[in-house]
Amino acid sequence: MKVAVFSTEPYDRQFLDAANPSIPGDRELVYFDTRLEPKTACLAADFPAVCVFVNDDVGAETLNILSEGKTRLVALRSTGYNNVDLETAVDLGIKVVRVTDYSPYAVAEHVVGLIQSLNRKIHRAYNRVRDDNFSLNGLLGFDLHDRTVGIIGTGRIGRIFAQIMHGFGCHLLGYDPYPHPEFEALENARYVEFSEVLSQSDIISLHCPLTEDNYHLINSDAIAQFKPGTMLINTSRGQLIDTKAAIAGIKSGQIGYLGIDVYEQEETIFFRDLSDTIIQDDTFQLLQSFSNVLITSHQGFFTREALTDISRTTIESIAAFQQRDPLKHELTRPEKVPV
Repeated sequence: MKVAVFSTEPYDRQFLDAANPSIPGDRELVYFDTRLEPKTACLAADFPAVCVFVNDDVGAETLNILSEGKTRLVALRSTGYNNVDLETAVDLGIKVVRVTDYSPYAVAEHVVGLIQSLNRKIHRAYNRVRDDNFSLNGLLGFDLHDRTVGIIGTGRIGRIFAQIMHGFGCHLLGYDPYPHPEFEALENARYVEFSEVLSQSDIISLHCPLTEDNYHLINSDAIAQFKPGTMLINTSRGQLIDTKAAIAGIKSGQIGYLGIDVYEQEETIFFRDLSDTIIQDDTFQLLQSFSNVLITSHQGFFTREALTDISRTTIESIAAFQQRDPLKHELTRPEKVPV
């Protein structure tokens, strides 16, 4: 069976090619560098399955073109599926599968890297030393010990992040509509209302999926409730934060530090080398101009362990579809998950 794999980089090919032969079945993976969207969906004509990533456009228009080309499976190399119109997929009879589980340590540990880089100005210190500037002025940080960390979303990644911050001696405030006993079992950890996470935390980290209900969860009203100088971290989905409201919060001092591995308009920027171009997104360019903002390009998942898990689960799902076995990671009609 032929599988059209979109938005591929060398590392995708490396890990998918390693996983493919280890799983029974005859599959030909055909790689496309381009992003899947309506104007590129024709490339998948006569492919029974397509494999896509977080910034591919799997909306209604794309799905209709895929359906006309006889595609019957969309395999996501990701956990999030906000880029898929599930209603249309179900109506067209196209199965959609995702990766429900991969190394949660990858993202959780990346969050800690963002926190410490912002706090101790490691990225700025690195550039100074490269220029033989060994001054410490402007590099003052704070102890994480005894600070209050707010965790919005306590799924596996959120809980592992909580465990790490517990190790630093932090107080932990959690908000999740589905409380988990593992979080509550941690010393100095408790669930509180959303407003208390906003108003009492020194650091707030987002670990929730994107739904219609939590689009721009962090907006001007939420930021107004922050302690002045709060550190805000987002490694989940860019649309959880209203970027323009965040910029206003940085200017006012409500946000003292911003670390993001995702951006709400990232699909035309991330995973590409744009070093020889002028980025046309003025909002993103303004974000980059602030010294207390640290942006990474959606690399939180990017560890050997996570890529191995993602590739194997993806190939297993494609193999199950090929053999008409039950799909363990199938998505059906969308369910709202309030946060």
